[in-house]
Amino acid sequence: MRLLFAGTPAVAVPALDAIAASGHDLLAVVTRPDAPAGRGRGLSRSPVGTWADERGIEVLTPRRPKEPDFLARLAELAPDCVPVVAYGALVPPAALEIPRHGWINLHFSLLPAWRGAAPVQHAVLHGDEITGASVFQLEQGLDTGPVFGTLTDEIRPTDTSGDLLHRLAESGAGLLVAVLDAIAAGTARAEPQPADGVSLAPKLTVEDARVDWTEPAFAVDRRVRACTPAPGAWTTFRDDRVKLGPVRPVANGPDLAPGVVRVERDGVLVGTATTPVALGEVRAAGKRAMPAADWARGVRVGAGEVLA
Repeated sequence: MRLLFAGTPAVAVPALDAIAASGHDLLAVVTRPDAPAGRGRGLSRSPVGTWADERGIEVLTPRRPKEPDFLARLAELAPDCVPVVAYGALVPPAALEIPRHGWINLHFSLLPAWRGAAPVQHAVLHGDEITGASVFQLEQGLDTGPVFGTLTDEIRPTDTSGDLLHRLAESGAGLLVAVLDAIAAGTARAEPQPADGVSLAPKLTVEDARVDWTEPAFAVDRRVRACTPAPGAWTTFRDDRVKLGPVRPVANGPDLAPGVVRVERDGVLVGTATTPVALGEVRAAGKRAMPAADWARGVRVGAGEVLA
């Protein structure tokens, strides 16, 4: 089939690689416009745009996919199908109707669970044991279209959102190509999503990423892992913000009040509503990330000091 690919972040690149290695014809990619990045705030190409540039493939960057110029170019290209992975913009009916097989989206959850922008983060945050990926027909509803195929993956006890998303991006790329192959062969069948089991996964904000030490240790652990690498879990120490890497619940640790820090020979513990957690990496504002023990020595944590 003749394909236009829609995607933006690095998580979409494995699907691009799989499509490029398939028998389908990649005409162009559509991605979000170049955006300010880095300390200099210079304009930066998206990972999908960079991938296409390196291979001499046309890149379309409409601010909104309802723009007349974009719709006209889409009609000129006349793709049979538009596979989508994390594009990041709502696709209007006028664009959905142009490809004869529509837009086919790879979503990183087992729909109808975790519809929305952050399915992997919410799966980790809420303690799901199993997740997966779904390929479905894009329509006007939020991730509501009929599903062509799914795969499952176990969420491991130490998985961060980044770890899990990397695995699903790799395995989901194969699922997406398999669905495209079936569509081309005329054997694909999409099943409506069940009415039960719907849950929503809005983007996690910086405030969502603030650690609440009055939560149980398992909830603190989940929140930190869900927010790693983005938006980045954080807390405050002496009124300054510090970012935290994944923590480790300590089953038989000392009895510490929520937020109280104890520096021990083999690590740094912080109290929660239940048992303490051991800190992993800590990154103070303007500093590099470092092991918690090095951070504690550098700031000279005193007895009874707290993270808040």
